[in-house]
Amino acid sequence: MKTNVVIPVYNVDDCADVQNPLKGFFINRTTYLVQPEDLKEPHRRKHFSITLVLSGETTQYIDFEKYTVKGPAVVMLYPDQVHQHTGDSLCEVVNIIFSQEFLVNETGLGSPICWGCVCGTPVIELTDAQLKDLMGFARLMLKEMESIQPLRDLIIRNMLHSLIAAISRLPQRDIAAMQTDTLPNRIVRQFDELSDVHYKDKTQVAHYADMLYVTPGHLNDTIKAVLGKTAKQIIDEKRIMEAKRLLFYGEHTIKEIAWELKFEDDGYFNRFFKKHTGYTPATFQKSIREKYN
Repeated sequence: MKTNVVIPVYNVDDCADVQNPLKGFFINRTTYLVQPEDLKEPHRRKHFSITLVLSGETTQYIDFEKYTVKGPAVVMLYPDQVHQHTGDSLCEVVNIIFSQEFLVNETGLGSPICWGCVCGTPVIELTDAQLKDLMGFARLMLKEMESIQPLRDLIIRNMLHSLIAAISRLPQRDIAAMQTDTLPNRIVRQFDELSDVHYKDKTQVAHYADMLYVTPGHLNDTIKAVLGKTAKQIIDEKRIMEAKRLLFYGEHTIKEIAWELKFEDDGYFNRFFKKHTGYTPATFQKSIREKYN
């Protein structure tokens, strides 16, 4: 049943090699000439990450799309994305990784930021002035990471929220209006969070409308007005991306993937996948494995 294409999955603790670790969070500043071997292979992360590229250049694949990132820039990844560095080149970066639990914290209060909105594209080019502003938050987190003073987790968490908020209002992102506390924006944020959790088993807009106490038509109209896509399009995009990831890993047959994503049968899954990608699952699987191996 298994094949030889199974990629590793990392969490925050796998990356946090420091004297005073902080559960669910890690930050460092480093310069790469030769990329670490574990980053050169496709891998999946169970945490969020923000990388500030201060100078130099790096080439990465993120969910099967190639990005050449030249500093100054910021790269934002969310859990379960497939990520890979390619080649070696000199670049200086600040790496920030954190778990959902750290971002939310023990109070259960969620982030005020719609991460799905912030991460509309994983790579954002920065001006020198924008980088300077973002580095202000990063420097404070780096300083606190070396501290043994009480409440450092609270200070770091507050700085992290501020950093994400600052990124969300960068002019080129055009999403600052999405973060204001209006009813439509609250619906978008709640839908984004719910669909991240339930897209496999709740595939119809009506499912989310029920959970949000609105009508399906109102939910679709609200999502489209804010994000430019219908709620159904977003649900389908999440299902397709997870299907691509599962096809790449090689841990499951196509029939098992169809079952995992709650399709009635693999024939329906084949038609759904081809409609959205132009490829059958088998064709995509063959081409993506040849590309990465």
